[in-house]
Amino acid sequence: AGSKLREVFDKINNLLSGKAVQTEGQTVSVTQHPQGLEFVYYKLAEKFVKHGEGEVSFHHDSAFPIAVVLSGIWELHPRVGDIFLAHLHKKCPYAVPFYPARKEGTSMEEFQRMLGYEVHDSKVEEQDHFLKRMSGMIRLYAAIIQLRWPYGNKQGAHPHGLSYGWRWLAQMLNLEPLADVTAMLLLDFLEVCGSALVKQYGVQFWKTMFFIQKSYIPRIEAVTSAGQMGCLSRLKSFVQKCLQEKEIPVPKGVLTPSFWRT
Repeated sequence: AGSKLREVFDKINNLLSGKAVQTEGQTVSVTQHPQGLEFVYYKLAEKFVKHGEGEVSFHHDSAFPIAVVLSGIWELHPRVGDIFLAHLHKKCPYAVPFYPARKEGTSMEEFQRMLGYEVHDSKVEEQDHFLKRMSGMIRLYAAIIQLRWPYGNKQGAHPHGLSYGWRWLAQMLNLEPLADVTAMLLLDFLEVCGSALVKQYGVQFWKTMFFIQKSYIPRIEAVTSAGQMGCLSRLKSFVQKCLQEKEIPVPKGVLTPSFWRT
């Protein structure tokens, strides 16, 4: 509910503003320790990324309420945004976007961690689980860049707005595609913020969609094996449908004005 989200936002904002906050039966304040505020910035930013790789990866709609709170906190406390991006880029280099290359002397285990895989006792997580986590984080990022906290003053620009999404898309299309990962990330990103990008960039955005269809999808196909076609097929049909209908569907779960009255 909108009222519940406002409570969450106010509590986080009060904590970061140095006010005393009640949690789990005790009162806490960042002023209780010289490094209290920095510690809370760090843990809060880390928690938002964990929401992306956990909650959002399983419930796509949850990207929007989480993102709108983070967007508002980022506006009032820019340090949270900086640390959030640092955590996000470490966990999901594709949010930069960046495909790490294996350097000489780097162990396979270390390289897999650089790619974003979880490695425990030399066991690497399964591909499906890895893709799901990356998907959740990209969806959260794509939601953040288009949302603003509705109760802010709106005087300044969005602290990390759609221009960053446009840049991400352009940089992504300049990279050589990877099997599995590239198709999934592009689809997630376009599903979540395609409709916002088309409103902002119009003809330029449609040119990009046409480029994806004619030039980039064939390049993804060239590196994709028969068993990895699922995401690519979905991306293909999504792009084709959008170009045919000259419209990008509004994402499921987007927060409507009526949501804030609940």
